[in-house]
Amino acid sequence: MPLNCVTIDDEPLARECIANYVREIDFLELVGTGSNPVELRQLLDEQAVDLIFLDIQMPIMTGIDFLKMTQNPPMVIITTAFPSYALEGFQLDVMDYLLKPITFNRFFKAITKAKAYSQLQAASSGAETPKIDKTASYFFIKCENKYEKIYFNDILYVQAMQNYVIIHTTKGKYITLLYLKNVEQYLEGQAFIRVHKSYIVAIPHIEAIENNELLIQMHRIPISRNYRERVLKQVVDDKLWKK
Repeated sequence: MPLNCVTIDDEPLARECIANYVREIDFLELVGTGSNPVELRQLLDEQAVDLIFLDIQMPIMTGIDFLKMTQNPPMVIITTAFPSYALEGFQLDVMDYLLKPITFNRFFKAITKAKAYSQLQAASSGAETPKIDKTASYFFIKCENKYEKIYFNDILYVQAMQNYVIIHTTKGKYITLLYLKNVEQYLEGQAFIRVHKSYIVAIPHIEAIENNELLIQMHRIPISRNYRERVLKQVVDDKLWKK
């Protein structure tokens, strides 16, 4: 099934550029265009949309403001002439960031990432819940041709990278072919929390929370808007000293 996508931009030439690129891709189908987030809201209400190509600077409302106001939006690829918005965009869980003028090669890289993420979600939702011994203090993962033993207490955080994950520990990092959704199920009942679509962290190793980031040793882990309230409640509230 192709990914239904829409492009939202107040510049007609920019919309046409994305539309032309979409027509070259067999796994994309353009189902709508618009010049501002109000029109985008109407498109989302009328039909199923899997991917949004979203400009930032637009009349009525910016693309960033739209994302801040929208709960669980489809995948979003930002298209803009302003690189300064990149960090804020990624904190809002956008899939990628395309800087105008957009080349086809860069466009193709972004939509390939979106396709991989969509397939990952579909595979994870259809997978059975994995079974694991909840009383064990360690587990094994396969790293290429080697089976690595990892202790739960050594894990700092887990990072998703398309169809594999990187498990960062106090002893080093390990790359294995797992989906983050399965890892989350394996870690259920342990002291871990999902903080972003691409990150699970070990609560005991959290040293500070600063703005929209967690600090774990020398690492800064982004907290997405959808998870921030849960993180503060589970990590901070019961331990916070108040006046």
